[in-house]
Amino acid sequence: MDVSDEPDGMREPGLAGRERDILALERRGFTGPGAKERAIREELGLSPVRYYQLLNALLDDTRALAHDPVTVNRLRRVRDARRSER
Repeated sequence: MDVSDEPDGMREPGLAGRERDILALERRGFTGPGAKERAIREELGLSPVRYYQLLNALLDDTRALAHDPVTVNRLRRVRDARRSER
């Protein structure tokens, strides 16, 4: 049975399109200064500050971990390392 075949009340809601797009952007490599910020504005229509707020919330979301465990765990390690430097 495909997840999409289950009644709405029977499944946990997945990530929204924007949330999947944020994780997809984080999987990409960017060259040159400002390339990532430009992609955030052009592709997602978000300011970089708002993008990082949404990304930080996603890192604590179990749905994001289930969707892309490699990216989420990598970003969690980076976040934890930065927090421990303070």
